[in-house]
Amino acid sequence: MFLCCGDALYDLFIVDDSSSSPSHVTLSGDIGGSPLNVAGGLARLGHQSGYLTKLSTDLYGQRMRDFFKRNNIDASLCIDTDLNSTLAIVEKQTDGSARYVFYTDNTADVSLQQNELPDPLPEGIRVVHVGSYSTAVDPTSTTLIKLTQRETAKRVISYDPNLRPSIEPDIDHWREVFNAHAASANLIKASDEDIETLLGKNSEDHFVADCFNHGAQLVFITRGPDGASGFKPDGTHIKVPGVKVDVQDTVGAGDTFQAATLHWLQTEGHVTDNKNIEGEVDLQGSMEFAIRAAGVTCTRKGADLPTLDDLKAV
Repeated sequence: MFLCCGDALYDLFIVDDSSSSPSHVTLSGDIGGSPLNVAGGLARLGHQSGYLTKLSTDLYGQRMRDFFKRNNIDASLCIDTDLNSTLAIVEKQTDGSARYVFYTDNTADVSLQQNELPDPLPEGIRVVHVGSYSTAVDPTSTTLIKLTQRETAKRVISYDPNLRPSIEPDIDHWREVFNAHAASANLIKASDEDIETLLGKNSEDHFVADCFNHGAQLVFITRGPDGASGFKPDGTHIKVPGVKVDVQDTVGAGDTFQAATLHWLQTEGHVTDNKNIEGEVDLQGSMEFAIRAAGVTCTRKGADLPTLDDLKAV
C-alpha cells in the first residue's frame, strides 16, 4: 500500500463569465491537495492507496470522505476534527497554468499533532509520500517530519516540496523543511520553479547534489511543457521532452508525474518490503510513462488523474 499524507482541501475555480458584472465571481469546486491527488492517482492506477490527514467534519470534509470511498482510497487513518476545511481559490491563466490563493488559517489539514500519528503504521504500507504546504505549516509540518524520520528505516519515503510561498512566505523555513524531509527521502521530485524559489536561479545542480548528499536514490525535476530530467547518485542523468497536448489547465500535472513514477517503480519491482528502492531503475522508461500521464491530466479540468485504460488509449 501507498500512504500519502497532508493536504486535503477544496479547489474553488473561478469560472470565466464575461457577461456578468465585474464584481460577480462564479466558483466551481473540486477536491484537491497535492498529496491527495497522488493518492487518488495511485488508486486509479490500480494500487492500494491510503491517506493520513486531519479531516474536517464540515460539508467539504464530508464530501472528501465520499471522494475517498468512490476512488478506493483508504481513509481509516484520517482523524476527524471540527476545524474547517482548507480552501483554495484557483484562477486559470492564459497559458493554462494556475494562480492560487489559499485559506489555511487554523484549518483541518494543517492541525495534525504528533500524538495523533498512528504508531505503528500498518505493515502493508511500503511507501510514505509527503509534500506541499502541509509540510511547512505547523503543527502538521513538525508532525510529518517526525513521521518521515521515524519511517525511513522501514519504508521508502517519497517527497515533493511543491512550494507554496503564498501560504508560507519564509523561504528559509521552506529550506529547513526541505532539509528535514530530504534527509529521510529515497525519491525526491521538484519542479524547476520550486528549485528556483528554494535556491535561486541556475541552482539545479546544487539542488540535485543536495538531494544525493541527503541520501536520495532518485531525483526528478519537472519542467512543465518541456518535460523532465531524472538523476541517479552515480552521475547518470537524462532529460525527456514533454508531449504536445491541448491544455485545459495544468492543475495536478506534477502530482500525476509523482503518482505515475511511484506506479512505475512498483510495477517494475523496485518497491518491495524494504526501506530502499531496489534494482537498476530505467530513468527513460519511468519518465516517459510519467510525462505521458501528466499530459493526460493537462487535457482535463482540474486534478482529474488518468487510469491505466486512459493511458492505453493515448
